Order: sequence, then C-alpha cells, then structure tokens
Amino acid sequence: MIDLLSYGAFFLSVALSYAIICLGLNVQWGQTGLFNVGIAGFVAIGAYVSALLTTPETVDHLGGFGLPIMAGWLGAALATGFATFLIGALTIRLRADYLAIATFGAAVAIHLCILNLQSVTSGPFGIGFIPRPFANLADRPLAFSLANFALLAAVVLALYLALEHLARSPWGRVLRAIREDEPAALALGKSAVRFRLQAFALGGAIMGLAGATQAHFIGYIAPDNYQPILTFQVWAMLIVGGSGNNRGAILGAVVVWGIWALSGSAVASLFPAEQQARAASLQIVMIGLALCAILLWRPRGILGEARIMSRHVLRRSPPATPLPSTPSET
Repeated sequence: MIDLLSYGAFFLSVALSYAIICLGLNVQWGQTGLFNVGIAGFVAIGAYVSALLTTPETVDHLGGFGLPIMAGWLGAALATGFATFLIGALTIRLRADYLAIATFGAAVAIHLCILNLQSVTSGPFGIGFIPRPFANLADRPLAFSLANFALLAAVVLALYLALEHLARSPWGRVLRAIREDEPAALALGKSAVRFRLQAFALGGAIMGLAGATQAHFIGYIAPDNYQPILTFQVWAMLIVGGSGNNRGAILGAVVVWGIWALSGSAVASLFPAEQQARAASLQIVMIGLALCAILLWRPRGILGEARIMSRHVLRRSPPATPLPSTPSET
C-alpha cells in the first residue's frame, strides 16, 4: 500500500511538472495564437540555469553557485523569459507556420549549445547531483514523494490563479481580441506586436520554471531530455485538455502523461530489452491512436475553451422591462 501511494505521488508530481509547461503554452497558443514548437529548448534553458545556480561548486567541476532552490527557480524563470523575449523580438512578426519553423530552429540551436558548451553544461554527460527539495526525507520514500507532490501542487495552483486573473484582466482580453480579430484590435489602438511579445515572454518564463522544477525533482539533466518529443508531448496535453482553458491544460497533462506511462509499461512488457527502439515507436503509435479517440469524442478537448467575461459585465441579463400596454390590451 505504501509503495502504491508513493508511486501515485510520484506519477502526479511528474504530471504536474508537465502541467506547468502546458500553462505556459496555453498563454502563448490558447490565449494569443502563437504557434510555438520550440518548447523543448525553453524548458532546457530553465533546467540548466537552475541547475547551475544551485549545484555546489565542487560537483561535476561546473563551478555552480550553490544558491537555494527557490533562487534557482526564480533565476530560471527570469533567464528563460529574457531569452524568449529576445527570440520573440526577432520572430514575433512571423505568422503561423513561419513562426513554428523559427521557434523550432531556436530550440535546435539551444540544444546544440547545451551539447557543445561542455565547460558550462558538461555536454552530453549532463549535470548530476542537482539539489532536491526535501532531501532530508529521501530515506522515507512516501514522505519524500508526498512532500514533492504538495510543493508542485502549490506551484501549479499559484500559477493557475495568477493566469486566471490575467485572462480576465484587460491585458488578457486584448490578447484574445488580437487572436480573434487583429484588424479590429489595431483599430482600437492596441499594438499587436507588443502584446504578442509580452505573452510569448511570459509563456517562456513559465516553461523555464517548469524545466527547473523537473530538474530538481529528478536530480539529473542531460541534453537527451530535451528532444523534440517533449514538444509533441506538451502540445498533445494542451489539445487533449482544451486549448484556451487553464484547467484543461492541467487536466490534459495528467491524462496524456497517464497514457504515456501506461503505454510505455505495456509495450516494455511485450518487447525484450534489445528491441527497445521498436517498442518506443509502437508506444508513439499507441499514444497517437489514444489521442485520436479522445479528439473524436471531444473535438475541442476534454474541457474546451472557457468563455471569459470581465468582472464589470453582468453574468446574467437584467430583467426585461415590461412594454407599456396598448389601448387594445386595457
């Protein structure tokens, strides 16, 4: 029973770390319509920045700063937000598929930098011994797993409440106006480029925070962790949960991660160790079929986009004023 609870907490912790990435993508795509396929690169920036800030100087000979974990998380979000802002300043005027190509190219460039800057990132060997929250509970697996789950749940809840507030604010309404009808928003004096760039940087900062939480939860990172398959996973999570809906982003992360984990276990049991490449391919096929089934059932995602109204707009129509009676009715 204890092992089952420990695994359940571990499973949900991993799913919530993906939920943070989905919330960042939802700001970019769900709220603003920015087609970002460079997610893996932005997550990698956050992971490596936090690892370098918090890893002791003597570990892996990387010259880390040994800062507290929370300082690493904050630094990861700021650094990734700044990097995303710079990339967005060059690419944000591109449309749809052109922006997708540009962000994918940025992710590839980031991956190559991580792989080749061995004096900073340790190259293909990765960074180990990353400080983990609640390390004093490591000898008690259940308590350790529950503590990490509670921490990640608190981070997801805080982000959810903040993003819901932003979505209902004038800033969030401008983003949706630009997404739905850019000429009308421009006619009202709104700068589409400026608002898109803000949303792009905010989403990137959230993805960087997610990378930092994953790095400290696992305790080890390497370039292979940030392959394009990560981008596919996050997009699948957002689409399944419901693009434009923060609750859908969280639910989609849990559902798709569950499908991913269960299909991986099922495929691994069918193939011997020497056929793992074939097993990985079959796993992707199984996930694709599961996603198709979900989207055939709910084309807009499990929850779909929620209609957001300003707090200044009445949610219920006022009672209709009765028309004055005519002489024929008296």
